[in-house]
Amino acid sequence: MPEALEKESLSASVDDALSIALSDVVSLVRQYRLLYGFAESLADTLDNPSQSPVVQGVLTRLRAKLDELHPADVAHILEALPLDERIFVWDLVKADRDGEILVETSDAVRESLIASMDAPELLAAASQLDTDDLAELAPDLPSEVVEAVKRTLDPEEREQLRQAMSYEDDMVGALMDFEMIEVRGDVTLEVVMRYLRRFDELPANTDQVFVVDRDDKLIGVLPTNVILVSDEDTLVSTLMVEPKIRFEPMDHADSAAAAFERYDLVSAPVVDAKGELIGRVTVAEVLDFVRESSEEDLRQQAGLRDEEDIFASVWKSVQNRWQWLGLNLITAFVASRATDLFQGSIEKLAVLAVLQTIVAGIGGNSGNQTLTMIARAIALGQIGSEHFRRLVKKEISVALINGLIFGGVIGLVIGLMEKNLALGLVLTLAMTLNLVLAAIMGVVIPMWRYRQGKDPAAGSSVLLTAVTDTGGFFIFLGLATLILLRRS
Repeated sequence: MPEALEKESLSASVDDALSIALSDVVSLVRQYRLLYGFAESLADTLDNPSQSPVVQGVLTRLRAKLDELHPADVAHILEALPLDERIFVWDLVKADRDGEILVETSDAVRESLIASMDAPELLAAASQLDTDDLAELAPDLPSEVVEAVKRTLDPEEREQLRQAMSYEDDMVGALMDFEMIEVRGDVTLEVVMRYLRRFDELPANTDQVFVVDRDDKLIGVLPTNVILVSDEDTLVSTLMVEPKIRFEPMDHADSAAAAFERYDLVSAPVVDAKGELIGRVTVAEVLDFVRESSEEDLRQQAGLRDEEDIFASVWKSVQNRWQWLGLNLITAFVASRATDLFQGSIEKLAVLAVLQTIVAGIGGNSGNQTLTMIARAIALGQIGSEHFRRLVKKEISVALINGLIFGGVIGLVIGLMEKNLALGLVLTLAMTLNLVLAAIMGVVIPMWRYRQGKDPAAGSSVLLTAVTDTGGFFIFLGLATLILLRRS
């Protein structure tokens, strides 16, 4: 318990510090604009308003504030600023940090920053980056800048860049880091220690060094804590251990993320088909991938086509959102037509218009619970097509129990309120049937999209809501017509 409270306190302090930094930057930007505007009004006495000592003082404080922040924090601040203020602050960032900050920004914001830079600035920013970071940034850069950067690389780095850019974003190869330490198994720990001391600093997340043979094939790993506490005369081959897991570059990144979580990994080797060590994956890259995947899932569930800059132009936001909104409009129209078929029944018993929304709403909520669970299980590799029938049966059983319990309760309440127990029975049956329909579609939709090679979460909630709304209206009004109105 105390440990949990300590972590929560640490998280809160980090968020507070970032919030304060953002507030300070925004305040300084507004001070600058206010003072610059005042200086411009004195244009008769000032040749260059921007050179006013007061204005320059604010700029100096703003630059100092940005310089003391981590690149990731600067990226966060840039994402939180409107476009004009963002570009103004971006121009004040030290040029030697441009590349690091660009890598940390979201794709949508990065696009706006790159658009404000000329080719020499982009070349300088890209040239600061390691090969793996450059591979991440390259797709957003103009092709001529990428070619110019390639010419500055040595043959080994150029080949690493080519490899990294050849993999899809959801492959281990796209997460691969080429900065790693390799040693031979026939040397002593004293030799390894001397080798490590030659580095100005070890690559980030170096919890182990990789042991390779003369053909660069991975034969084991040597944890750094073992190096520190063992006798210097001991051979590496004596202390090395088999890696907990090794990846190939074509492996799915989701599988790598699951392995890092399962085995509490900090780093893991990446080998080619011959077993030769070609890179490593670190927990930092895996965390970035998990965060980006989670954000993408949330966007797609909401029907957003791409990542959107919160301060993007109106037209860009419209383009990003129209696809699923259009589909939603079509499905809403279909649902309205289902209601229209029973307009006569609604005119005879007006309460049906109110109750139909309860049936549709509870079906949508229940179906989204099933959908979320199935989509998550697919993403984690826990289920496949062979589990389809079993999952459908299970979810139907859950829906029947929930429908009879909750539908029975609300049906009894409505029946007593309206003094019409038959109406309560119709409501119970309709809610139960719509929950069964929602359960089936909650399994079918993500499994179908998965078999089509698409993200099971993308737009699934829109499709599910369309089915449960239309089905709920049709089932409830149809039963009401058959049982209540035909009888009367």
